Amino acid sequence: MLPLKKQTNKQTKQNKNLTRSLGGSACHAWGSPFFLKGGERRSKSQGWERALISFRERTLCSGFLFLSVFPFDLDCVLEHLFTNPLGIMDSLSFLKTQFICHLVICYVFIVSGLIVNFIQLFTLVLWPINKQLYRKLNCRLAYCISSQLVMLLEWWSGTDCTLYTDPESYVKYGKENAIVVLNHNFEIDFLCGWNFCERFGVLGSSKVLAKKELSYVPLVGWMWYFLEIVFCKRKWEEDRKTVVQSLKNLRDYPENFWFLIHCEGTRFTEKKHKISMQIAEAKGLPKLKYHLLPRTKGFAVTVQCLRNVVSAVYDSTLNFRNNEIPTLLGVLNGKKYHADLYVRRIPLEEVPEDEQECAKWLHRLYQEKDIFQEGYYRTGVFPGTPIVSPRRPWTLLNWLFWASLLLYPLFQLLVNMISSGSSLTLAVFALLIIVASVGVRRMIGVTEISKGSTYGNNDNKRKQQ
Repeated sequence: MLPLKKQTNKQTKQNKNLTRSLGGSACHAWGSPFFLKGGERRSKSQGWERALISFRERTLCSGFLFLSVFPFDLDCVLEHLFTNPLGIMDSLSFLKTQFICHLVICYVFIVSGLIVNFIQLFTLVLWPINKQLYRKLNCRLAYCISSQLVMLLEWWSGTDCTLYTDPESYVKYGKENAIVVLNHNFEIDFLCGWNFCERFGVLGSSKVLAKKELSYVPLVGWMWYFLEIVFCKRKWEEDRKTVVQSLKNLRDYPENFWFLIHCEGTRFTEKKHKISMQIAEAKGLPKLKYHLLPRTKGFAVTVQCLRNVVSAVYDSTLNFRNNEIPTLLGVLNGKKYHADLYVRRIPLEEVPEDEQECAKWLHRLYQEKDIFQEGYYRTGVFPGTPIVSPRRPWTLLNWLFWASLLLYPLFQLLVNMISSGSSLTLAVFALLIIVASVGVRRMIGVTEISKGSTYGNNDNKRKQQ
């Protein structure tokens, strides 16, 4: 918030006099055409242009009314903006926290996502005719949705993401198929994984191992369905056959893809970690300090099915500087975080083919990830060369395209609703705002660690896969 000086009684009186003096001009908007006195309503044939002019006048009048009610010094605000070089930046930061901005972002995301889902539905006719064309089209369509979330991280919040890796491996990223093993400690770790994909041009074709329930969720869930994402019910006896078939379908995929997998299966919490380490002790496995015990069967099957298609495993370990605890709500509020991602490229030939040997290999990998995290908390850096990959403009340009396409009709609709002067119309509009606000909060709540899986409850205390 800007540091505003309280007005004196004299300044408050001057603002009120100024507001009254505008009653015959700007404040006349309260009587026309939105709320005409005596039933004198302008004809609709005069067009919406006059409504826009009156809307502008009404907004100006509202500003003066605001100043007359809340005793703040407008001169102080302007002086702060033009004399303080950080004033405009402070104002932008404040603007990013406003709910109306969040509604606009979510409106563009939801409406554009539904449009893309609708187009994806019609691409199904291409599957029996030209499967590879269907896949290429859906990679581009999926990018239209997922890139909007990456845009929030990269451009809206301005989050920095430093990559620690081997320079020899760096040149191969984005040019080969890979299995990306991510730790699952933060609310936005999936977003950082997508950011990693975006920096190397494989966001649209990236794959994940997701819960079956997500395939029924509009926008991202439906996008994943058309993108041939691998879904599972977390019941290995039922999942194995469908997972194997879905993975084998990717063997002839026409685009380079990264298969992102969280082997821990759920986000890290102290409660889950305690239960996980009890399982590790019962199985005679080394305990981990910063990770949960990895689920090995899904990873082993993924390696078996994609061998000779995937070139390497990218062992990716994410952390944030200064003990930051990032949240999606923080990103939406424009809060800047500082992420560090350590990536090791491991040729797939080094991963054992036998399922049991592969499981042992994965347990050793997570012990090494624990060591890397321990070193990071001690020194603040990961091994390897720090590289800041340049941001690509396409995520921002994609959002600007959809915003320019969808915000104009929304604005026109709002002008028409306000100009109608109907109490019922305004009540419906208010109800839609309430529903939208609840919807936004629920969407954000899905990513919260406290709303994670029921890992550790009685029905989930069976041995990990």
